[in-house]
Amino acid sequence: MSTQNLSTTELPLIGATDSTPDVVDGLAFAKLYGEPLFKLPNDLYIPPDALEIFLEAFEGPLDLLLYLIRKQNFNILDIPMAQVTQQYLLYVDQIRKHNLELAAEYLLMAAMLIEIKSRMLVPSNKAQEGEEADDPRAALVRRLLEYEQMKLAAYDLNTIPQLGRDFLHAQVFIEQNTILHWPEVRVADLQQAWADVLGRAKLVAHHKISREELSVREHMSSILRRLQSNKFVEFADLFDPSRGAPVLVVNFVALLELAKETLIEITQAEAYAPIYVRLAYAPV
Repeated sequence: MSTQNLSTTELPLIGATDSTPDVVDGLAFAKLYGEPLFKLPNDLYIPPDALEIFLEAFEGPLDLLLYLIRKQNFNILDIPMAQVTQQYLLYVDQIRKHNLELAAEYLLMAAMLIEIKSRMLVPSNKAQEGEEADDPRAALVRRLLEYEQMKLAAYDLNTIPQLGRDFLHAQVFIEQNTILHWPEVRVADLQQAWADVLGRAKLVAHHKISREELSVREHMSSILRRLQSNKFVEFADLFDPSRGAPVLVVNFVALLELAKETLIEITQAEAYAPIYVRLAYAPV
């Protein structure tokens, strides 16, 4: 089957005359100054090559043959070969005037139709012997039915939405935000950091009994002084394990008091990353 599309003029039907009808399906075929025109003017001259009407598109000889059968409501299982062949030959005569190379493919089908028609006219040997003769149209009918099934399947596939024809992929452009959003420090993160500090303190701890008065306020001031000279200080660097667990506890309480009074900020770049402490920004 040829894949080349071919636009053709309207095919003349059996018994139709060569004269142009004045009315098409009971409707005017044109309008002149807003008025319907049912009849061509007698003095109107139309050159032969001035107008061509393209009504159907055929994809090959089988497509044309199926069109002729379906248009005239013929039974595809009982094709009237005489009428169909005559219609087909009229069409081939028209395309030979415009495209002789393309007409060669249709002439091959025309020869097949004439052969089938002639075989139907000649009685077969089986018919003379009383047996049921083979129908010469059987192979052609099988090809037409298979072609029609494929054509309907292609139509169903064409109705499926296609990318680029029926819909497009949605695209969203997101601008990168230059403002850094630090992850929220959870209580569990502080507990883990505090456990690590205590673990390192136990490694260097000495059993020493002494009395020492420790001030939370003094440690708060010490932490603030240290943060003034550094923008960020790692959480573990604020503790000196060599001073013992009591000093570490008081220093940790001082750190919590500063965070409670919003004098410092405790930040972390990402989960499980080091925790940093810095002075809180005072509102302008």
